[in-house]
Amino acid sequence: MLTREDNDVLTQVGPGTPMGNFLRQYWIPSTVPSHLLPTPDSPPIRVRLLGENLIAFRTTSGQPGLVANACPHRGASMFFGRNEEEGLRCVYHGWKFDVEGNCVDMPSEPPESNFKSKVRIQAYPCKEVNGLIWTYMGPRETPPPMPDLECVTAPEEMCVAPQFVFYDCNWMQSLEGDIDSSHIDYLHSRLTREEVPQDLVGGGTFGGFSQPGYEAPRLLAYPMDYGIVYAGQRKWNEQGDYWYRVTQFCMPFYTMVASGGPTVGCQAWIPLDDDHTVQISFRVQLKEPVDAVKRAPSDPYARIGGYLPPTSDPLTRWRSPARADNDYMIDYDIQKTVMFSGIPREGKLQDMAVMESMGHVYDRTDEHLGRLDTMIIAVRRALIAAAKERQAGVTHATVDQPQLYRVRPVEIMLKEGENWFEATEEHRNADSGVRLLNFVTGGYV
Repeated sequence: MLTREDNDVLTQVGPGTPMGNFLRQYWIPSTVPSHLLPTPDSPPIRVRLLGENLIAFRTTSGQPGLVANACPHRGASMFFGRNEEEGLRCVYHGWKFDVEGNCVDMPSEPPESNFKSKVRIQAYPCKEVNGLIWTYMGPRETPPPMPDLECVTAPEEMCVAPQFVFYDCNWMQSLEGDIDSSHIDYLHSRLTREEVPQDLVGGGTFGGFSQPGYEAPRLLAYPMDYGIVYAGQRKWNEQGDYWYRVTQFCMPFYTMVASGGPTVGCQAWIPLDDDHTVQISFRVQLKEPVDAVKRAPSDPYARIGGYLPPTSDPLTRWRSPARADNDYMIDYDIQKTVMFSGIPREGKLQDMAVMESMGHVYDRTDEHLGRLDTMIIAVRRALIAAAKERQAGVTHATVDQPQLYRVRPVEIMLKEGENWFEATEEHRNADSGVRLLNFVTGGYV
């Protein structure tokens, strides 16, 4: 349970808020994939990020830019601007700005005027990396380094196209679902061991809670320089084998959940504002380049109708056809016989349904946390502490030490009494040279 003050610190991300100031220290995945700005001088698009209304555009030379929505002259939207010759020109009076925010032309003023040298539009530095535009919204004149996440440092040919999911709720509600190991035994589980159509359940696993002798998992969390690492420990059999599912949380909004296959995954939970979030899923292949299909943008809702058609409003992008007003397509017959939730699995719909059902910003003064909420408690405390320390002038280690992000999630089977933290140390280090463990075969990927 949090105090109301701490709940506000945790969830409010606008300019000037403690968490907003903390998040703005970092390079942020802007939720703008490269294909939304397909060509030089292509039409600008609206962006909502950390409570700010912005405009993204691509210059004549191909450079991405991100500027305030409002022209500094009289506030007209730059969305209607003419994208031409290395800058965006407001259609109201012709004032033109480059990607650094400089006013490079002011035709409505006399030729001898130097007024344009005194006017700037808010502009944020941008970098385009592996199919996604990143931005720095902080106060430094020289931005800090980008994080050494594998989705940033890997060659482009090894990277799957980022995938996007919109959540109609606060960023912490969304993120907390990814660091909650115990819910997979319920929300994402089947009620039967029998084979069922893949398009029905999306390849989920049989719920452990239905197995004879099932024991609830233990959650074991360790604070790290980069954030928190934890293991969900589950008893696998009566022979003393234990399944450890090791998940990473990296400041300020990255999670890494263990998964099979020769890939490393990472999720970014990007606050558009206090009430809306976009989850960006990154995947890097480790053994061979990504084929053309995986390099193309994908739609996680293809089976159930695809993304809802967006407008120019950034809050309409990446939305699911299963949503609150159709009860997330829940099927109560399937719930009784096949799936614990009865909600389709596409695009994390099961998580979305429960997260959004809490309202836009859940009042954490009303909750009752238990033993299995260890990781959620640890991450909240770490974020709140970091935001308050930032207000006092303290910079978190991850801002200037990008190498701290060289970590991975792990799944492993260990014997009773083995120390999971020590046994997985090399596997959690992206630069150790140790290959990923394959949980299914027990060997290496």
